[in-house]
Amino acid sequence: MDRRTIYLSVCGEASRPFAVGTPVRDALSGCTADSPLVAGFVNNQIRALSYRLPISAEIRPIHLNDAVGMLVYRRSLSYLLAMASNRVFPERRLRISHSLGNALLYSYADQETDQKDLRLLEEEMRGLVESDLPIDRGSAAYGEALDHFRSNGRVLTALLVEGQNYSEVPVYRCGEFMDLSHGPVVDRTGLLRVFSLQLFEEGFLLVFPSRRSLDRPDPGSPSRILYETYREHKNWGRILRVSSVGELAQITERDEIDEFIRVAESLHSRKIARIADAVHGRRADVRVVLIAGPSSSGKTTFTKRLAVQLRVLGISPVMLSLDDYFVPREHTPLDEEGKPDFESVHAIDLDLLNDNLERVIAGKEVEIPSFNFKTGLPEFKGHRLRIPDQGVLLIEGIHGLNPVLTHRIAEDRKFKVYVSALTQLNLDDHNRIATTDNRLIRRIVRDHQFRGHSAATTLRMWPGVRRGEDRNIFPYQDSADLVFNSALDYELGVLKGFVEPLLRQIKPYDDIYHEAFRLIRFLRNFAGIREKSVPDDSILREFIGDSGFHY
Repeated sequence: MDRRTIYLSVCGEASRPFAVGTPVRDALSGCTADSPLVAGFVNNQIRALSYRLPISAEIRPIHLNDAVGMLVYRRSLSYLLAMASNRVFPERRLRISHSLGNALLYSYADQETDQKDLRLLEEEMRGLVESDLPIDRGSAAYGEALDHFRSNGRVLTALLVEGQNYSEVPVYRCGEFMDLSHGPVVDRTGLLRVFSLQLFEEGFLLVFPSRRSLDRPDPGSPSRILYETYREHKNWGRILRVSSVGELAQITERDEIDEFIRVAESLHSRKIARIADAVHGRRADVRVVLIAGPSSSGKTTFTKRLAVQLRVLGISPVMLSLDDYFVPREHTPLDEEGKPDFESVHAIDLDLLNDNLERVIAGKEVEIPSFNFKTGLPEFKGHRLRIPDQGVLLIEGIHGLNPVLTHRIAEDRKFKVYVSALTQLNLDDHNRIATTDNRLIRRIVRDHQFRGHSAATTLRMWPGVRRGEDRNIFPYQDSADLVFNSALDYELGVLKGFVEPLLRQIKPYDDIYHEAFRLIRFLRNFAGIREKSVPDDSILREFIGDSGFHY
């Protein structure tokens, strides 16, 4: 056997010989498309175009107009910005914050950004693009990486490296600039032509193209209410004295995590109490509290904890489940593929729901349905509902903020709460934790614990869940009266022990292996945290089990 030869199946064609060490970009050179090539699938694993192939493989291209390709492009633009900032402002500490619309929010530590700063940054980024410099993936020795990041003032990145303790540290290099590899980036700066920088509050936005506008930056619709919620959680991070995974690992290593968890959970309790106070302040008018949020945001536990706080204030909460108001299965609307769309607001019997709400708000008693999921039909079994004089109705579901859901109820009778897991924790100064990853990991654990689903099943469903959120939830988030951020800065350390064994069951021949591998690699940044430290009324118990609440 010739150890200098490997066999590659490229774009579904028959395998043919290539030299060991062939870059992915060269192997894919014969694959043509209208959209730029940004990375490749190598044996169902995402690899940079600069990756040198050591073994035989099946290879498929990833283009910019692919969902995965867009993520590669965004990560690459973040790398380009960090390199430009290092050149223009070497004495400043660039910090990534969070996503906002179709952009990422950045700032400099202890310093506001002005228009002159932004012009210098953009000029440098454009110059790097015109220079078309190579970006190469490689490895740095553990000691070399620590020395490099410490000497360049990258304290949080050095902490992350120190916490992992690997002898070889994966990095990307472009000239003298080096950063950790948290996933593939493009192989040349010349590909990164579409972006813009915009001032925003105390920092600035790095705006990306979108799949609907690949040739121009598309900021989308930045949510003001989510920005305020992120800012609140950043303040929580200051109270907890943690903003990065490396700092959290230090707390875990010092065996101080239990105290950290108590403070984090107390911040949750205080926020829920404040929301209850806000409802109480409008008690003369409000009769319905609507609670909405995306998948795995912790809506159910939040609702139960809010009910407790309302009782403390003398308000009697009554629960109403939207699941009982589904239309008969045969009347469920169809999606664009002709399949039943159970996430459509019109999958709910809106007339019956609004009729029941009008009557109970007027002080009357009504019989409410119970939906039989086996027969696909609503049933009436004598279950009656009435709101007490000092009571409110709590309705939890994905459509809670959609005005269509309660279109016959006056706005002053409603109090709307949006729940989502918006983590403030970053990997380091230049690399953030996606809130969607946080929710996805929660859902994988919950689906396995309580629904008997494999991790592969959840991963395959997730794109459809996300499309439903984009259509049914996110457009209405700014209509909320208040937002509850259900993220807990310690939770990924706990979820790691639950989810890693599930992800490792997904094999390289599986079509969603690349997602399992990405999450495993992401989770290795976290120190494990024992499950027994989690309080029984925590939002996290909704996903890992042993909650003090009954679901």
